[in-house]
Amino acid sequence: MLSSSEWEETPRKEESGYASASSSHANFAEIFFTKPHLRFINQQLKQLEPQDILRWCLTTLPSLYQTTAFGLSGLVTLDMLSKLHSPIKSQADLIFLDTLHHFTETLALVDKIKKKYSNVNIHIYKPAAVETPEEFSAKYGIHLWESSEDLYDWIAKIEPQQRAYADLQVKAVLTGRRRSQGGKRAYLDVIEVDDTGVVKVNPLANWTFDQVQNYIFENDVPYNELLDRGYKSIGDWHSTQPVANGEGERSGRWKGRPKTECGIHNKKSRYAQLLAAQEAKEEEESLNRSVNERLQIA
Repeated sequence: MLSSSEWEETPRKEESGYASASSSHANFAEIFFTKPHLRFINQQLKQLEPQDILRWCLTTLPSLYQTTAFGLSGLVTLDMLSKLHSPIKSQADLIFLDTLHHFTETLALVDKIKKKYSNVNIHIYKPAAVETPEEFSAKYGIHLWESSEDLYDWIAKIEPQQRAYADLQVKAVLTGRRRSQGGKRAYLDVIEVDDTGVVKVNPLANWTFDQVQNYIFENDVPYNELLDRGYKSIGDWHSTQPVANGEGERSGRWKGRPKTECGIHNKKSRYAQLLAAQEAKEEEESLNRSVNERLQIA
């Protein structure tokens, strides 16, 4: 009798007639979500508790990671994953974008998380070619977020995220976004697919701030000390303020400005679009030069 692992490794002399992971078919279909399929999955998952959504993710989505800045929602997801009882791996590696402009309290929380969840790998990505805030200012300019907000988002967050996804071969990510956070997030589905094909899962999409906070307290999950000082959504120190009673959860982010997202959850930042346009222009110019050179030779 072959064990399950031996069975998986045994070459097939005969096949069932259908394609499978062990099939020799050269034209093996890629798995992807059609719009009707995605709509059906969301209709099903929105009826489930976050733990059940996480179980679905672990058994369904390859190369699954959790992106987090260690906000309350991300911490809840991390703790839930650590408590799932499953014969398969029940933890997703974390990706943390260290913009070099986080609060000291946020960085202290990272150390606490490493101690409490010691079996979880944390992949930390910083802006390219710099390690400290001083190096960032020297290379990219002092207070870049004031002189060129889109460029700051690209350098500090979007490019490091893209680099992380490429290095780690990320296919799917868990996020901490919730509908109760308002703004564009008010219309969140549980499962989304971004314009690069990465599947984004929002397991706490249906939860409120109170539910998240209660879970943190009831399960003794380490959290950012700034929460006790009136902060609810915490990002970079230069764009985050406490919120007053009655204000929205994310109203302390970019306060007084229409901005609600830093770019990593938008389809494409304006700076990314500019880069894409420049690349397209360079390719067109290169093609034109090549054509002209061939015409001259002829």
